[in-house]
Amino acid sequence: MGKLRLRSENIRQFIIQNIELHPKDITNFAANHFGISRQAINKHLQKLVAEKILTTEQKVRTVSYGLSALVETSNTYVVNGASSESDIWGKDVRPALGSMPDNVIEIWQHGFTEMFNNVIDHSDGSVATVELKKTPVKTLVVIRDNGVGIFKKIQAALNLIDERHAVLELAKGKFTTDPDRHSGEGIFFTSRMFDDFQILSGGVYFSHNFGDRKDWILEREKNASGTSVYMELNNHTARTTRKVYAEYSVEEFRFDKTVVPVKLAQYGDDALVSRSQAKRLLVRIDRFKVVLFDFKGVETVGQAFADEIFRVFVNEHPEIDVSFLNANAAVEGMISRVQSSEPQKS
Repeated sequence: MGKLRLRSENIRQFIIQNIELHPKDITNFAANHFGISRQAINKHLQKLVAEKILTTEQKVRTVSYGLSALVETSNTYVVNGASSESDIWGKDVRPALGSMPDNVIEIWQHGFTEMFNNVIDHSDGSVATVELKKTPVKTLVVIRDNGVGIFKKIQAALNLIDERHAVLELAKGKFTTDPDRHSGEGIFFTSRMFDDFQILSGGVYFSHNFGDRKDWILEREKNASGTSVYMELNNHTARTTRKVYAEYSVEEFRFDKTVVPVKLAQYGDDALVSRSQAKRLLVRIDRFKVVLFDFKGVETVGQAFADEIFRVFVNEHPEIDVSFLNANAAVEGMISRVQSSEPQKS
């Protein structure tokens, strides 16, 4: 490939990779990056639009660009009908994904079959819809069902006061409402394989983003029925299922390490100060050999909260390696204080 052709291809790929972050200023952004004129970038943009790789929308004096959908499908299935998740994967989803690296296909097969099997085994719904949209950069798959709602089902199974607590249990891993047929690993590992993973159910919205490795719980004004799962992945990611499994294994192929997002135990403006809040965070933690409490997004914690986790629990479970990460100075100071304190006499 000649130098001019290689440079041209580099410019095209740069535009495609950055168009979603810069839909209105991609011309200036790319021109500054490559040190060439806006007119030269505009020629590439016009060619990408003509090739139907990009879409364009005129809004008054500005032009907005976006990625065209290479593939866009939507299919509805009867839950517990003749087709299994493997049948649907092989007949509809895999062909729609088209040509992709083997590691990417492996992630999609894992994610889709795990999530659709959850619909069959847990949703109590009658129908499910699978939507797929593939662009030149990434692919999005959405699975929607009309069942009872995943968080409400977990809330009922554990007799939880708040369905937001159900998200915390899913984030820890090793939880299932049907232990005879499921290991409780499906959602945990699937959420960590994709660039963006979201569950919308009832009045709660859960999101895990690979880039910032952060879990979010958000409340929704619309308390919708059923469950919607969103999975998004770059078409050329270097990630593999094996690497994701290895990240949460102390012994090879064993799910014995977890990262607990402490922020998920904090509802609304409530500060994390009480032992009851800490005990909520510690439920089922004794199933792991290594536990990392992630304090990203937590501004402060109370003495009782920190003491329950880092002194009481640690002393009761010396066989578990308990540590923390992403703690600010205030949180780390409180943890250090309780770790060095003597037990209080009653």
